[in-house]
Formats: sequence, C-alpha cells, structure tokens
Amino acid sequence: MTAGELVVVLAAVLCALGFAALVVVLVRVLDALRDLRSQVDTLRAETGPLLAELHESTGAARDAVCEARADLERFDRVLGSAEAIESAMTGSGRVARTAFSAPAIKVAGIATGTQRAVRRLRRTTSSGIELVEVAPRRRRA
Repeated sequence: MTAGELVVVLAAVLCALGFAALVVVLVRVLDALRDLRSQVDTLRAETGPLLAELHESTGAARDAVCEARADLERFDRVLGSAEAIESAMTGSGRVARTAFSAPAIKVAGIATGTQRAVRRLRRTTSSGIELVEVAPRRRRA
C-alpha cells in the first residue's frame, strides 16, 4: 500500500467515524425533541383550562370595574347635587341669618326683660314693699 492509499483509507475511516458520531448526536436530538413535544402537549393540556378560567375571571373583573365606575359616576352626581344645594343654602342662610339675627336678639331681650318686670311687680306685698331676689353672679371663665 502506498502512502496515498493509506491517506485515503484513513480519511474514509475518519469520515465513517464522523458520520457515526453525527448519527448518534442526531438520534439524541430526536429523542430530546420527542420529550419536548410530549412536555408541550402536557403543558397545552394543563394551560387550556387555566386560560379559560383566566378569561372568565377577567370578564368578571371587567364587569366589576364597569359597575364600580357606574357607582362612582352616580356618587359624583349625588355629591355635585349636594354641593350645589349646600352652596345655595349657605348663600341664602347667611343672608337670612344676617337679616334676622340682630332683630331676633333684640326681641328676645325685650321679652325676657318684660317677663322679669312682670314677676317683680307680682311679688309686691300688701304693704308696698318689693321683694327682690338677688341672683348669684356668674363667674366668667
């Protein structure tokens, strides 16, 4: 055998070994792909019901948010009405309070004074002596 033939035989053997190694690697990759496919199928089977449940809960949450928005808008309208009523009452209440406070106080003072005077006149005895009660003085804080 010549050197050229030896090189060709060695190259053929090395190529055969390389192809054999390549076949082993490809078989391993094929097994890994089969395992991966089975895992993906299992994952799909498990996530299907979870996604359906998630879809239902999302719909329920969406409905709850819409209901809360409607309630909030109603509350906002009620609050706006209450503020309008309060501002209307405060404005007219101030005018009425200012207009009637001084005369009302004067009338109450006159009525109280008149009552006291009538009581004193009734307490006068037959001899014409007036009995006057002395009320204790109130201390101011």
